Amino acid sequence: MKQDLFQRSWLEIDAKAIESNVVNLKRIIDKNCLLMAVVKADGYGHGVETVSKAAIAGGANYLGVATLLEGIQLRKLNFDCPILILGNLTTANEIDACLNWNLLPTISSLSDAKVCQNIAKKYGLIFKIHLKIDTGMTRLGCDLKDAWHLFESILQMKNISIDGIYSHLALADCDSDSKQIEVNFKQQKIFSELYKKMKIRKRNICFHLANSAGTLRYKQLHYNMVRVGLAMYGYSPLKKFQNNIKLKPAMTVKTKINFIREVPSNVGVSYGHLFKTKRSSKLAVVSIGYADGVNRSLSGKINALFKGKYLPQVGAITMDQMVIDITDSPNLNVGDILTLLGTDGTDFISVIHWSEMSGSIPWEILCGFSNRLPRVVI
Repeated sequence: MKQDLFQRSWLEIDAKAIESNVVNLKRIIDKNCLLMAVVKADGYGHGVETVSKAAIAGGANYLGVATLLEGIQLRKLNFDCPILILGNLTTANEIDACLNWNLLPTISSLSDAKVCQNIAKKYGLIFKIHLKIDTGMTRLGCDLKDAWHLFESILQMKNISIDGIYSHLALADCDSDSKQIEVNFKQQKIFSELYKKMKIRKRNICFHLANSAGTLRYKQLHYNMVRVGLAMYGYSPLKKFQNNIKLKPAMTVKTKINFIREVPSNVGVSYGHLFKTKRSSKLAVVSIGYADGVNRSLSGKINALFKGKYLPQVGAITMDQMVIDITDSPNLNVGDILTLLGTDGTDFISVIHWSEMSGSIPWEILCGFSNRLPRVVI
């Protein structure tokens, strides 16, 4: 049976928006500064193949993923650009596969580097790697006190080539807290000192520190390359920061009305009867719920869009369905399409609104949509 992509609910992905966002991001960095498109988690839920093609068309130089399997998937899709695995590889088998698929591993310790050296020597190959140094994130990366020794040790390994050195900002998306901004400048100072010292020792290394927030906010953080995630998908991670770059959200969530009922006032709706009608109401049932990625904590806090009208979602969001109050749009019928997230004509519902209503963050909302929602590229 041929799958009907528009049977219940789906995501529309605007590939041209992603391409345009990358073009605009490239305009704010120096012409010699590279851009890594972060496409982990299936391209932040947008579909990794679509996103990667659009990002490269827009001028991205590298792709960044979280896992070995994500990197292998891109190679199987015939992407031949440099691909960095941002997560840690822990076994010799993983590192062996990383080398054989021509992927760049993240190295955080001397033991990791030695495994890379031994495997590359076995094949008589040169293994390109990226060295990660912890400057304040307290996650992956070698300790700062060990950074120079690790760097020098790797330079002595004949089968390893340091393609890049990087770190990660912990508080770049903070808007105004002076203590948090101070942390950013502290990380920048540490990384800049390493950059100056290590660049003299070996010049052809790509240094990268800035994520989306760092890229938009601090030009001095750009170095040789920036790593862009959220901004590429059309959202600024900075709530109050104003800039001239134009970003267009690439994802729209659509759902189809599959049942309509009319009920009197004082009728409980959905599990727990958290909502009761205050008037005679017309209610539409749509087939999308928390199993699809619409978090239950959004119950009663979001709207659907239809031709310029905002229609409130009512009652508890369930696993596969939710209810929309269409009393003020009586001409709606079964089969009509509503927009839950994204653009509908000149109107727009932002993923940032969803994240604020659910106590989450935009990254989690975008990555949370289930694979049972088809991704339709427009």
